[in-house]
Amino acid sequence: MFKNLFKNYVYPIAVFCGGMVGVGFLSLPYIASKTGIWVMLVYFLVITALILTINLIFCGISLKTPDFKRFPGFVGHYLGKYARIFAMVSSIFAYLGILLIYLLIGGQFLTSVFQPIFSGNILTYVFIYFLIASIIVYFDIKVVAKAEFSVIIALFLSLFLVFIFGFSHIKLTNIFAPASNFQILNSFFLPYGPLLFALWGIGLVPEVEEMLKNRKGQLKKIVSISTIIISVFYFLFMLLVLGITGKQTAPTALDGLKMFLPNILVFITLLIGALATFTAFITQGIILKKTLMFDLKIKHWQAFVMTCYPPLILFLFGIKSFIPMISFIGGVLLGINGILILLMYRKISGKNIVIYPLSLVFLLGIIYEIVYFIK
Repeated sequence: MFKNLFKNYVYPIAVFCGGMVGVGFLSLPYIASKTGIWVMLVYFLVITALILTINLIFCGISLKTPDFKRFPGFVGHYLGKYARIFAMVSSIFAYLGILLIYLLIGGQFLTSVFQPIFSGNILTYVFIYFLIASIIVYFDIKVVAKAEFSVIIALFLSLFLVFIFGFSHIKLTNIFAPASNFQILNSFFLPYGPLLFALWGIGLVPEVEEMLKNRKGQLKKIVSISTIIISVFYFLFMLLVLGITGKQTAPTALDGLKMFLPNILVFITLLIGALATFTAFITQGIILKKTLMFDLKIKHWQAFVMTCYPPLILFLFGIKSFIPMISFIGGVLLGINGILILLMYRKISGKNIVIYPLSLVFLLGIIYEIVYFIK
């Protein structure tokens, strides 16, 4: 019974949650300190509802589409060759940006953990992170499913310990403090891109569908449960860190806890945070590799090189801005994918009352992020 429970629900949910829990959520406490908690609460409710709707729509599309396709293949199947090319370019840039962010933050966490013990600079630990992760990208998703489950549990437990040991430092005034230098354009709309980035999990839907094999009727339930679990986890994490660090909240959240918690707990939390980004890098890397293999018919080794090496090269060229990167990827590149999903939904007799309002949300988000990014 327990074996079937793990096989049918726990592992698929762990894969979906593990793929979603990367680094986007680490920006949320910092953003909340800039916008105020009430603005963030509204965004959590709206963006979670938006993502849940898009996920369920894409589950329906995936179940009606032949297997062994990834997002660009879905777009080509329903919207034609040129839309497929557009989706392919957008998806590749999005995944490469996501992998670059995982590489950057994972390397920073490893540096914070091991530099005091072994010395070395951030470049050393980025190379170590990259080497191990790129080797594992060769393996199938099933290889990391149990690891993702373990890392997710460890991450939850470590944050529970942060709550226990940091409880005396939590101040409601930190959580409910008004945002400093609040501006409509620079503050009110700031959470949109990062929160969309943090909750986006469309690329994981085909992976989970293939895991389910003859139990694909459970796909929507698993994706819905996973989305809600992650959204609640993100919100509680945001409250926890913001309550402890307040205006001293760091852009990557965990680094700011050093001043308030025992060193050993900070060490453990940063290490588990690095492992969480590590498993997410592997999952997203495998998705991009399979996208190149299935949709562009590229050989395995070529797809691997095209997946893993561009993020490292971009890092070496000095592209290291965390929040602007996740804002642009979430608001623009993932927003484009959201519109393409709605266009596919329309092809299978989707409801216009859903399609047009959601498309408008994504379109306005794209415009804002582009304007904000080029300012």
